[in-house]
Amino acid sequence: MPSATVEDYIKHIYLVSEKRASGDVAMGQVAEALGVVPGTATTMVKALSDAGLVEYAPRVGVQLTEPGRKLALHVLRRHRLIEQFLVEVLGFDWSEVHEEAEQMEHVVSDLLLERIDRYLGHPTEDPHGDPIPSAAGELIHGAVETLMECPLQTKVTVARISDQDTEFLNYITESGLNPGVTLSVKARSERAESVEVELIGRGHSLTLGKGAAVKIQVRSQSAI
Repeated sequence: MPSATVEDYIKHIYLVSEKRASGDVAMGQVAEALGVVPGTATTMVKALSDAGLVEYAPRVGVQLTEPGRKLALHVLRRHRLIEQFLVEVLGFDWSEVHEEAEQMEHVVSDLLLERIDRYLGHPTEDPHGDPIPSAAGELIHGAVETLMECPLQTKVTVARISDQDTEFLNYITESGLNPGVTLSVKARSERAESVEVELIGRGHSLTLGKGAAVKIQVRSQSAI
């Protein structure tokens, strides 16, 4: 069984690569994601390369092999199912579950995980809207856009919150922008780096800065 450290590295390399169109993940990005110095990250990545989980090239970066990708998706499946269980069954707030799942994802057995999945009715998304990989290692990404990209004056549904920082999730809750909420982007200003949105059926609008808007992903009504 891979150690918790190995799983953390593989998972974070996957998450960083997910945000990139293509190419290797730079070692500086790996170190930042894991909260370690670059030298420590490089030493660990070399060990992962020896184990066949990544391909590493000095001064270029790292990318997952197929076994590494499968391991990353398995860890993400554990993490996201645990988050959903903590919210849906144990009543945790969605802003609390990320750190709890970070600890539990390394110790939950496959048998318990499948029982959790069955109990929850095989959910496809966690409380933040992140897709939950299937037991076969398949991950379905729905078509989503951020509030800085989606069409104006069109009904869309909040699908995913990409930042799981507690303070940011509390802000999302206070603003009423949780996944499932329907809204319309009324106006967007590149100069002011702001977005004005109307919450459909709730009778109010609010203005978001670009930093928040790019972390809120939405899905068109026709794609639901």
